[in-house]
Amino acid sequence: MKNRLKVLRAERGLTQAALAKLLDVSREAINAIETGRYDPSLSLAFKIARLFGQPAEAIFDDERS
Repeated sequence: MKNRLKVLRAERGLTQAALAKLLDVSREAINAIETGRYDPSLSLAFKIARLFGQPAEAIFDDERS
């Protein structure tokens, strides 16, 4: 799944570790999501969306369009 997580994180000056702490996940999980090796659970996707103040659809793209 493509996503804009790395861009959003960088725009806010957050490291992967800082974002991971805010979301209560590992830094490795953030890295895996950013590189497309791991798709977040629905609850984590919503948590990320709330943190960045955007709808989940604006951050994650299932590439089926």
